[in-house]
Amino acid sequence: MFHGSIVALITPFRNGSIDATALQSLVEWHIEQGTHGLVPVGTTGESPTLSHGEHEQVVELVVEAAAGRLPVIAGAGSNSTDEAIHLAEHAARVGADAILVVTPYYNKPTQDGLFAHFKAVHDATDLPLIIYNIPGRSVVDMSVDTMAALARLRNVVGVKDATCDLARPLLTALACGEDFCQLSGEDITALAFLAHGGQGCISVTANVAPRQCSEMQDAWLRGDASGALEIHKRLTPLHKALFLETSPAPVKYAVSRLGRCAPDVRLPLVPPKAPTRAAVDAAMVAAGLMN
Repeated sequence: MFHGSIVALITPFRNGSIDATALQSLVEWHIEQGTHGLVPVGTTGESPTLSHGEHEQVVELVVEAAAGRLPVIAGAGSNSTDEAIHLAEHAARVGADAILVVTPYYNKPTQDGLFAHFKAVHDATDLPLIIYNIPGRSVVDMSVDTMAALARLRNVVGVKDATCDLARPLLTALACGEDFCQLSGEDITALAFLAHGGQGCISVTANVAPRQCSEMQDAWLRGDASGALEIHKRLTPLHKALFLETSPAPVKYAVSRLGRCAPDVRLPLVPPKAPTRAAVDAAMVAAGLMN
């Protein structure tokens, strides 16, 4: 259903507000560059510091700009089940193609709590639902057994896996079936994830190098493993540099270096320090993204 290089879109700001023009221009650029899908208002989109109105605005702007040319998987996660349901219902109402729902952060629900949360969001709309499992941010890890139980629900179609555990796609395929869509949530392991049965990556790096990220996925899909590895190696310094400080501060700086948005982030995030900026610049040069 979903595959390839799916960008975890940044949310451009200017003077403290959403820069709608820059955001929609980014969508056009991604379509031109071969990106396979769009994820607005995830963690990379600074969803924790967007108001509900801003969250909805970003989804609407991206759906409008995509105009059916790429699938839009709208972030609809919250540590409040009622709020996640509200965001999911809005995504369905404005024409998103699917929702991405993160494991509830800070609350630390049990596996039974995770199942109940995701089932409640699932039951609220008919949109395909992708589970976002990211223990490093949410401090809870959905077990393979819990995921398998959720995969039996009609509209739970896949997972964005940011565990960095390369055994997971193998174990998940055995438990959930080969049709369950598995997308890496870690650029540095994106190629290895494909080799273990994944279908693509919801990518931070694709904000900066959309064509290269899509070409790597396309190379793998047509059986060119060595070509995919060559691209992945060239992007590896960038994968690392974009996480030298808390994302999305480095990636917004990188996109600003391409002239596509301001580097602004919202507190409590702050702009990256000079050494990080230098590392990002050097990685972009090495990837052939700028001179």
